[in-house]
Amino acid sequence: MSDRLAIVVGGGPAPGINSVIAAATIHARLREVEVLGIRDGFERLMQADTTCAAPLDIERVSRIHFLGGSVLRTSRANPTADPEALGRVVSTLRELGVTMLLTIGGDDTAFSARAIAGAASGAIRVAHVPKTIDNDLDLPANINTFGYETARHVGVGIVHSLMVDAKTTSRWYIVVAMGRKAGHLALGIGKSAGATVTIIPEEFNGDKVTLDEVADILVGAIIKRSVLGRHDGVAVVAEGVCLAIEPSELASLGLVERDEHGNIRLSELDLGRVLQGEVSRRLAELGHCTTIVAKDLGYELRSAAPIPIDLEYTRDLGYCGARYLIQGGSSAMVSMQQGRFVPIPLDELMDPRSDRMRVRLVDIQSTRYAIARRYMIRIRRDDFEDAAGVEALAFACGCDVAAFKSRFEPQTRREPPPVQLT
Repeated sequence: MSDRLAIVVGGGPAPGINSVIAAATIHARLREVEVLGIRDGFERLMQADTTCAAPLDIERVSRIHFLGGSVLRTSRANPTADPEALGRVVSTLRELGVTMLLTIGGDDTAFSARAIAGAASGAIRVAHVPKTIDNDLDLPANINTFGYETARHVGVGIVHSLMVDAKTTSRWYIVVAMGRKAGHLALGIGKSAGATVTIIPEEFNGDKVTLDEVADILVGAIIKRSVLGRHDGVAVVAEGVCLAIEPSELASLGLVERDEHGNIRLSELDLGRVLQGEVSRRLAELGHCTTIVAKDLGYELRSAAPIPIDLEYTRDLGYCGARYLIQGGSSAMVSMQQGRFVPIPLDELMDPRSDRMRVRLVDIQSTRYAIARRYMIRIRRDDFEDAAGVEALAFACGCDVAAFKSRFEPQTRREPPPVQLT
């Protein structure tokens, strides 16, 4: 039987998906390998529905790389949740004559790819292309997942517009950015745009925190900014901060739902609205009348048309994924490192503690993060070393220095040390 390549997209959209599909298809067809595009992720494969497959050729894909979204659509269907569903995926692919499978997705799709490779016992070679705007797949520290750069670029443009509006109208925006477990996207947008403050889950060092603590970080930033003469600002908060909040408090953020992979649907937890209400209430108690607006940021980013850096990157990934499979490779994630293709075995990406794919978090010990913190307006350790400064902050809160320290100094416990470059 001749080789036949199938392409499946899983998880949420990310800029550049269509470029991967196009590059892989073009290379495979030039090698006289048939290509099938599988619509709707694993969902219809799990139902043994062979009509989800459609032939792909060069003419059909030659200009789709400019488009956002996915021409094959996508879903979060999880074939690993049920051994019978996994078996149907493998048997349906084999019925379609598939000998090679290229999956495009994040950590959940990578986990599914690994399971399919195991269940197929060598009959189907599998390679995975890392895709997520969250940038949290466990690639080397200097390698981004595709889609991240475009999402950050578009996000910075939106935050810049909000910064102009905030200054014009003397208000604050709380922008909640996508990022299920990691704060890469929120930090990338906040630091690049020069947002007033950015809060990411990693800064809590794995500890559980209360909603009070998160809200007071924002209150402290707003008070400090006002003492500096500005009554406007933009705070960027990673949605994954929800996962750092005590589980007993999550109910106050909305109905807790989980997706097919068991992950909490963070979009259902209205973190921005809750923080807006909490921060407004606390500021009013301190005598500050500040207009605060909540804004969710994510769906505008993930289906944007890719910018050139992601267009080039995804062309490399799609080509290498197809060629790796055609040359006999399997069970690896496709990566480009220092301009060279490096396959990363899927088994090496597993976390033995969770038996899931490892998630790459923001390194809060890095110089990159320390610099980001230094440019933020937030209560810092050195604020309490300046007697006149802390008195001004306490006065702005309508309290004495002792009360101000009691409330806000605990925020500095997790502050990174000063940047030392020599």
